[in-house]
Amino acid sequence: MDERWVKIHGKVSSEKPVMIQGFPGVGLIGNIVVHHMIEELDMKLVGTIHSNVFPPIAILFKGTVSLPVRIYESKEHSLVTIISDIPVFPDGVYPLASAIVEWCSNIGVREVVSVAGVATVGEECKVYGAATDEETLKKISPYVETFEVGSIAGISGGIVLECYLKNIPAVALLGETRGMNPNPGSAANVVEVINKVYNLSIDTTRLHEQAEQIEMEMQRLAEQMRAEAQKTRREFPIYG
Repeated sequence: MDERWVKIHGKVSSEKPVMIQGFPGVGLIGNIVVHHMIEELDMKLVGTIHSNVFPPIAILFKGTVSLPVRIYESKEHSLVTIISDIPVFPDGVYPLASAIVEWCSNIGVREVVSVAGVATVGEECKVYGAATDEETLKKISPYVETFEVGSIAGISGGIVLECYLKNIPAVALLGETRGMNPNPGSAANVVEVINKVYNLSIDTTRLHEQAEQIEMEMQRLAEQMRAEAQKTRREFPIYG
């Protein structure tokens, strides 16, 4: 097997920033949250991450090629984000998480926030939280449901674990969602927690509107499927 390599390119000018990452996962919570933050805060592209642990995919936007994992910065808010348009397979989690956290240490990141989704059967879309130390946990606990027992898998869990090993304060924020469908409503709840914890004022109206639109589309699809099922039963009756 070829040696795994990760290359992080870019320069961050913020001093002691907070780094928030979002990779595709359950409900696309991490990806939606970070993408929304980039747009609402008008964050600037400052770097990219390239690795042979990624599938060979080039992202196209308005006719130009871009790497699928990118780094953005808001110097005004002392904030750095990493967003990915591709998932990370299990054998790539360790080298990628290790490289990202090492990079965070080198640029003086004061805290890492790992955003992901958690699949449940609940209807409330709560936000669950965990932290690498008691002091950081106290900071987020008024705004989240605290995990008593559990685990965080994938790249989000890998980054939090690497932060723990390197003594970098880190937070995991997991938006509750049902199934794998994109859930902007749950993502909005995570953004609102980030607003409270890090003294931001990111508007979540657009995410709530998207959630209502998706819910209506899913309802319309369900009605169409029921109508087709009834039509099939009429055309092809089953006896027995």
